[in-house]
Amino acid sequence: MSEVTNIPQPSLIEQQSTIPPPQQQHPPLQQQQSNKTTRTTSSQNGPSMKDQSSSSFAISRDDRTKYRSPLVSRYASVEMSYNFSEIKKFSTWRRLWFWLAQCQKQLGLDITDEQLDEMERNLTNIDFDIAEAEERRRRHDVMAHVHTFARCCPKASPIIHLGATSTFVGDNADLIVMRDAFDIIISKLARCIQRLTQFAQEYACLPTLGYTHMQPAQLTTVGKRACIWIQDLLMDLKNFDRVKRQLKFRGIKGTTGTQASFLQLFNGDHSKVEDLDRMVTEMAGFGKAFIICGQTYTRKLDVEVVNVLASFGGSIHKMCTDIRLLASLKEIEEPFEIEQIGSSAMPYKRNPMRCERCCSFARHLMTLINDPLGTHSVQWMERTLDDSANKRICIPEAFLTADIILFTLQNISEGLVVYPKVIDKHIKQELPFMATENIIMAMVSAGGNRQECHEKIRTLSQKSAERVKLEGLDNDLVERVKNDPYFAPIINKLDVLLDAKTFIGRAPEQVYEFISREVEPTLKNFLIIPKSVDLAV
Repeated sequence: MSEVTNIPQPSLIEQQSTIPPPQQQHPPLQQQQSNKTTRTTSSQNGPSMKDQSSSSFAISRDDRTKYRSPLVSRYASVEMSYNFSEIKKFSTWRRLWFWLAQCQKQLGLDITDEQLDEMERNLTNIDFDIAEAEERRRRHDVMAHVHTFARCCPKASPIIHLGATSTFVGDNADLIVMRDAFDIIISKLARCIQRLTQFAQEYACLPTLGYTHMQPAQLTTVGKRACIWIQDLLMDLKNFDRVKRQLKFRGIKGTTGTQASFLQLFNGDHSKVEDLDRMVTEMAGFGKAFIICGQTYTRKLDVEVVNVLASFGGSIHKMCTDIRLLASLKEIEEPFEIEQIGSSAMPYKRNPMRCERCCSFARHLMTLINDPLGTHSVQWMERTLDDSANKRICIPEAFLTADIILFTLQNISEGLVVYPKVIDKHIKQELPFMATENIIMAMVSAGGNRQECHEKIRTLSQKSAERVKLEGLDNDLVERVKNDPYFAPIINKLDVLLDAKTFIGRAPEQVYEFISREVEPTLKNFLIIPKSVDLAV
């Protein structure tokens, strides 16, 4: 007996609220400089990283003898896995056939309410065993599901797929799925940006070494560096939203996009064909449909979709690489659980496995853009079928990968650990060299000769640098300055001249301005589910 699957689409609607704006008051610097700062959230009510994976479903022993993509079996969220599932795909096909028949009836075709009721009752009553048998027999997936649908809708059988071609269900369903996938990741990305914004504001004033060419440079702040990450993610958020809003429905276009079959159905009435296209488009929740199509919607659209996802991968790889580098300096760490094991051989290790995972997925995501680019370039004339197999792989993988990254990114952004004392130690190793110009200016103000002072500082700096590089000792330039009688006129000013806060420029002000003028106004346009992610592995 065939197994019949009758599963209603799970609701993704949860209580939503606007993103709470970050606090506007500047945190006192002394509150930022504790020995270790761990950001805490109400994560006890959020899903754990284990809950994220759709692999929580029961898996038979037979299934374990076959390859299963880790994207779904190990990592992906339940909602994104469902979005690209067979149930979602083929129930959407049936909804499209149902909407088409509804609109055709409204426009005067001989379709009965009884036929429509029969179709509506069986939208999710899909016998996959029959469908697979039909596809083996007919070598055509759409016609296999036409016949499978017709078996449970015998009265509606004559009008299922009336006037349509395979891409009516194939392309239109793909567009619906991509739109819904963007909804999922837009909400998650907005949530990650909001969490990182809180982090940036909390550490807006905490000085840290800046790095250019991965060499110590002028100071910045921990919060300012986080804003560099946020700025990239904000661009990604806007790109996701833009492409989602620009998605157009394929609609009812026929075999080569001319709508000839529908024009015949309506006896040459162009206005009814136009109305049918518009009505089905609106039923699917789209504001616009393509006017020009071949057999398919232009595959350039898939290039646009995957391009913004691949670009997001670049943002993630940069950010998570920064965190990995900072972790190697012991300045900032991703969350690390009490019982988490960093290495099977080296018990002391605290590996940045979450950021490493994000980088790994980001590399995969960035490479996927080559698939739709290649596909679009070889769609000869009105269409070739070499798009199909490639599209079935790259589009789901792109969204699944982005979804996995975002879940892990939220986990990281809610539990970043900052070590102000380590940061301060690194600053003290480099700041004396950076302060030399300030020392020279102070000596000149006290009546000294600029050239003489410059030579004194140069000589002392080189001796101190030799001590650091050749002997592996701390930078003692400040002590050398204090012990040199030449600098006696400014000894009482050295602490002020070496205050790290005087070397960060307008970094704090830039953080607050960026958040208030760019981040908050953007996030207000997006509703997100205000939940946290458990830091469990």
